[in-house]
Amino acid sequence: MNQMQRILSARRLSHSLIPQSCFLHRRWFSTSETDASSPPLSSPHQKIQTLEDKASNKSRSTASATSSLNEQELAKFSAIADTWWHSEGPFKPLHLMNPTRLAFIRSTLCRHFSKDPSSARPFEGLRLIDVGCGGGLLSEPLARMGATVTGIDAVDKNVKIARLHADMDPMTSTIEYQCTTAENLVDEGRTFDAVLALEVIEHVANPAEFCKSLSALTIPNGATVLSTINRSMRAYASAIVAAEYILQWLPKGTHEWSSFLTPEELTMILQRASIDVKEMAGFVYNPITGRWLLSDDISVNFIAYGTKKE
Repeated sequence: MNQMQRILSARRLSHSLIPQSCFLHRRWFSTSETDASSPPLSSPHQKIQTLEDKASNKSRSTASATSSLNEQELAKFSAIADTWWHSEGPFKPLHLMNPTRLAFIRSTLCRHFSKDPSSARPFEGLRLIDVGCGGGLLSEPLARMGATVTGIDAVDKNVKIARLHADMDPMTSTIEYQCTTAENLVDEGRTFDAVLALEVIEHVANPAEFCKSLSALTIPNGATVLSTINRSMRAYASAIVAAEYILQWLPKGTHEWSSFLTPEELTMILQRASIDVKEMAGFVYNPITGRWLLSDDISVNFIAYGTKKE
């Protein structure tokens, strides 16, 4: 917990790198941010062990014991693959959140790789991979910022949609899309300067093995960025009850609360995979402006940046 407390109390986003419009409010991170309203939960060690045990049981009944794929989750996203670029469709929350996600990514990666954040193409010369790329909502702006981008997804329909959309713009037509998994690329010996997996880990069967694959894809002292949803009662109320049943932003059943990870659990899993979490921030939705903002509130949606140990 000392490592987590250091992250949440000492690491803060730089005001000089992220526009003020991206922030809702600021306060010091603390381990209590996981939501005091949450019911008593098992310790991060116990939760991680439970996840690993469940994944182990699943893997024994499948052909590939090393894959972190969750076939039920793949089916969910395959069913709505045609709507990736419909800004008012099932992926509307991601369309709205994308500018804020990119603000965090630009800030952390520019700082990590000593790049100019004010440049139009700050990621020039960097090799980035978007794991679980979906229709390419993140891959395309990363390519426009100068990165050499590889986007992978286990759903073939997602990759086809991403490829068709990217080919409409010369600046994004260079993206390398593949229908494959992180584990397969590890077996091929592929590595990247930065590995990104946004809103993915809550849909995999084995988070610990998934993070090991992300680490293996990251060069020594490279960067890793993940975002997900906290396992808190606030997250259940907003990400499931409100988003899926009341506002109907997402199809019912998109998320499973028990698959969410707390910031402490994610940090611990990443540490075991040789990734040192350096910074964390929350995403907060402003219903008045209809925009997502970066915040110190990590009780629902949050994003983490870490570095691969040398």
